[in-house]
Amino acid sequence: MSNGEFEVSVYEEQALQVFKKYVIYYPAELETSDKQYPVIVICNGSGTPISKYPAVPEHYASWGFIVIGTEEENAWNGFGAEMSIRHLQRLNDNEQIEAGKTNIFYQKVDLSNVGIVGHSQGGVGVLNAITAQTHKDIYKAAVSLSPTNKEMAHGLEWDYDATLVDIPIMLISGAGGGDDWVVTGEQLESIYNDVADNKIMMRRNDTPHGEVLYSEDGYVTAWFMWQLQGDQNAAKAFVGDHAEILINPLYQDQQIAIK
Repeated sequence: MSNGEFEVSVYEEQALQVFKKYVIYYPAELETSDKQYPVIVICNGSGTPISKYPAVPEHYASWGFIVIGTEEENAWNGFGAEMSIRHLQRLNDNEQIEAGKTNIFYQKVDLSNVGIVGHSQGGVGVLNAITAQTHKDIYKAAVSLSPTNKEMAHGLEWDYDATLVDIPIMLISGAGGGDDWVVTGEQLESIYNDVADNKIMMRRNDTPHGEVLYSEDGYVTAWFMWQLQGDQNAAKAFVGDHAEILINPLYQDQQIAIK
């Protein structure tokens, strides 16, 4: 839950899209290093552009990730995530983006280790980004936080098909304390059951819907450290007979099906 060892810098670039701009949080050392950094793409919740929750991407970046998001307010279809991937590819492939200006991201983006996370409508965006968008196969792991339940999503014309998910995914929602009205425990389990394998589900006790975005930073970070950085210490939170998520009293309804 605490920040990692990396100091974090922020880069913004305007976009001729409805989401206005790309915002990238990254370890400050990237500017002078020769290594590549794994990626986390963020899908926004309803009315929640990335500028409204900067602490979240900053937290991920402090653990060694390039984190990209937008000002998008309609993220359900994964379009913003798709364009974020295309933008990162452009940054990684071109030594200069503007004449006379050095591109600090040139050959620094590890596009073989890309994850994606989103909350609420953004949780739906995650599911559509990894199953329906052009670059769906670039993702290696995903986290969907309190994704809009299937019935509500259908009514809003935000349909998604979790049966198409073929990468490791973690589903987390709130429970109690007003409950997570966007996705109840039964509804989250229905989404979990649609995913064939390599999946985790859990619900945080006494955590209303809006707080799930922040309260899960620790486990989201550990998940991506394992899946994208190969950190076996982080993996202990999720696998084995004594996986931390199974014994953490803050959670309930844990289910794990990891190969």
